[in-house]
Amino acid sequence: MEELKNVVTKDEKVEEDEGLKILADAENIIEQTNNKHSKAKKFILFFVIPLVVLIILIAILSTIFALINMNNTNIIDGVFIQGVDVSNLSVDDAKNKLNSIVNEHISKEITLKYEDFTKALVPTQFSVNFDIDSAVSTAYSIGRNGNIFENNFSILNALLNSYNIGQDMAYDPDLLNALLVELNNELPGRMENSGYYVDGTSLIIDPGKEGVNVDTEALSNRIVKALSDINNNDIVIEIPVVNVAPTPIDLDAIYNEIHKDPVDAYYTTDPYVVHPSSTGLDFDISMDEAKEMLKTYQEEYTIPLKVTYPNVSTNDIGSEAFPDLLSSFRTSFTSSNSNRSTNIRLCSEKINGTVLMPGETFSFNQVVGKRTPEAGFKPATAYSGGKVVQEYGGGICQVSSTLYNAVLYANLEITERTNHGYKPSYVDPGLDATVSWGGPDFKFTNNRDYPIRIVCDTSNKILNVYIYGLKRDTDYKVVLDAQYVSTVNYKTVYQKDSSLKSGQSKVIQSGSNGCKTATYKYLYDANGTLVSSECISRDTYNPHNKIIAVGE
Repeated sequence: MEELKNVVTKDEKVEEDEGLKILADAENIIEQTNNKHSKAKKFILFFVIPLVVLIILIAILSTIFALINMNNTNIIDGVFIQGVDVSNLSVDDAKNKLNSIVNEHISKEITLKYEDFTKALVPTQFSVNFDIDSAVSTAYSIGRNGNIFENNFSILNALLNSYNIGQDMAYDPDLLNALLVELNNELPGRMENSGYYVDGTSLIIDPGKEGVNVDTEALSNRIVKALSDINNNDIVIEIPVVNVAPTPIDLDAIYNEIHKDPVDAYYTTDPYVVHPSSTGLDFDISMDEAKEMLKTYQEEYTIPLKVTYPNVSTNDIGSEAFPDLLSSFRTSFTSSNSNRSTNIRLCSEKINGTVLMPGETFSFNQVVGKRTPEAGFKPATAYSGGKVVQEYGGGICQVSSTLYNAVLYANLEITERTNHGYKPSYVDPGLDATVSWGGPDFKFTNNRDYPIRIVCDTSNKILNVYIYGLKRDTDYKVVLDAQYVSTVNYKTVYQKDSSLKSGQSKVIQSGSNGCKTATYKYLYDANGTLVSSECISRDTYNPHNKIIAVGE
C-alpha cells in the first residue's frame, strides 16, 4: 500500500513538472510574441512612418516645385546647346543668341594648309547651316515633356549636372566638292595627267608628272568635323594628300586614234550632207622606234608625222557646206595687254575651222595643245590660289568661256565643264569655263544629226565665236539665265610688314566679294512656247580678301 502511494505521488510529481514546463513554454511563447510585436512597433516607429512622411513630403515639395515652375516660360537653368548657355532664356532669345554665334562661326575663314601653300575657304561657300530651331525646341522641352516626377527630376538634374544638347549641321556636299576640286588644281606639286596633241607635222606626247592629289574624302571629313564645333573660330586644317602617278602612255591607242588616210571633202544639197575632209596622218618612224623613244624619260616626246593632205579640204567647200548660223557669242579683250592678247589670238586660231561630225566630241586641251613658249604662248596674268600670277597661256580661259556660251546657245551637249574659282571679268558668273593643261578641260559633243563648224574671229580685240551647221524646223531658241543666289563676303586680312613703321599700314590687295550662282537654260519652240527649263550648273566663286600690311 505504501509502495502504491509512492508510485502515485511520483506520477503526480511528473505531471506537475510537465505542467510547469508547459506553462513555462507558454509564457516563453507569449514573451517572444510580445518581443516581436515590440520590434514591429519599433520598426514602424523608426522606419515606416518616416518613409511615409518622406514620401508625403516629396509629393508636397514636388507639387510646390511644379507649381513654382508651371508659370516659367523660359528654358530651365543648367541647359546648354553645344556649350552655349541658354539657361533662363526664352525660345526667341535662345535662337537669337545661337544665330549670332553660328553666323559668326560660319563667316570665319577655314585655313587649309599643305607645306607652304595655304587656301582659305568660307563655310557659307558650301551652304553650312545648323538646325537651331530643333536644338532650342529640345532645350525648351527639358522639364516639360514627362510627368510631374520626371519633370522635377530633369529640373533638379539640370541644376546639379547640366544638359548639353547637340546641333545637327547641314551643308551642300556638291559645292564643297567643287571647292576641293579647285583646290586640287592649285595645289603645288599636283599630279599632271598624260596627254597628246598634233602640232603640224609632229605628235607631241606629254607623259605627265607624278605628284599629289588632294584626298578629297578625308579633307571633307576633317572640314565637317572641325565646323561642327560652333565655338571653334580659328580652324587650320592640314590638307591630306595621296601620291598619284599619271595615266601610262598607251602608244598603240594613240596611234589608232590619229592614224588615218586622207579624205577629200564633199557635200550634197538634197538633202544637205557634209562629208568632211580628213588629213592623212602616220608615224614617220616605225612603231618600234617610237616605243624605244618612250623608254627614256623626257618631259615631252616629239614623234615626227607623215602628213598627207586631201585635194579638197572642208575649209575649201566653206560656208556652202554649213549654210546656217546656229549660234554666236562675243567677248572683248580690249583691256588686255600684248601678251594676253597674243594668247587669245593664238588659241582662237587653233580652234578656228574645227569641224565636228555628229556624235564627235571636242576637247579644248587636245585642240589647243599644251601652252608652252615653243608653241608661241606668252606669259600673262592668271589667278592661282586667289593671287595674280604670270603663266604661259594666261588669258585663254576667255576663249574657252566664249566658246562655252556659243555651244550653249547652239544647244549642243556639254560633257565637261568647270567654273573658275573666282569671278571672271569677261562673262557673267555662271557662264564661264576654266581650262588647264593636265587639269580641267572643256568638252562638248555634237548631238545634232549634221556636222558643225566652229569659226573664231579676233578682229579689233573682239573675240567672236560662231557655230555653223544646218538648221532644222525642230530647233529651239535658247535663253540662258545665270541667276545670282547669294554673296560670299570678303574678309580683311592683316599681314605684318617689317618695312613699315609701327602704326603704318598699306593696302596690298583690294577686297571683292564672291558669289553663288545657279544657271538655267530655257528652250522655246518656234511659237514662243516654253518647252523645257533646266538648271545646268550651280557655281561658287571665292571672294578676293582685302590684304593690308601693317607695321610691326
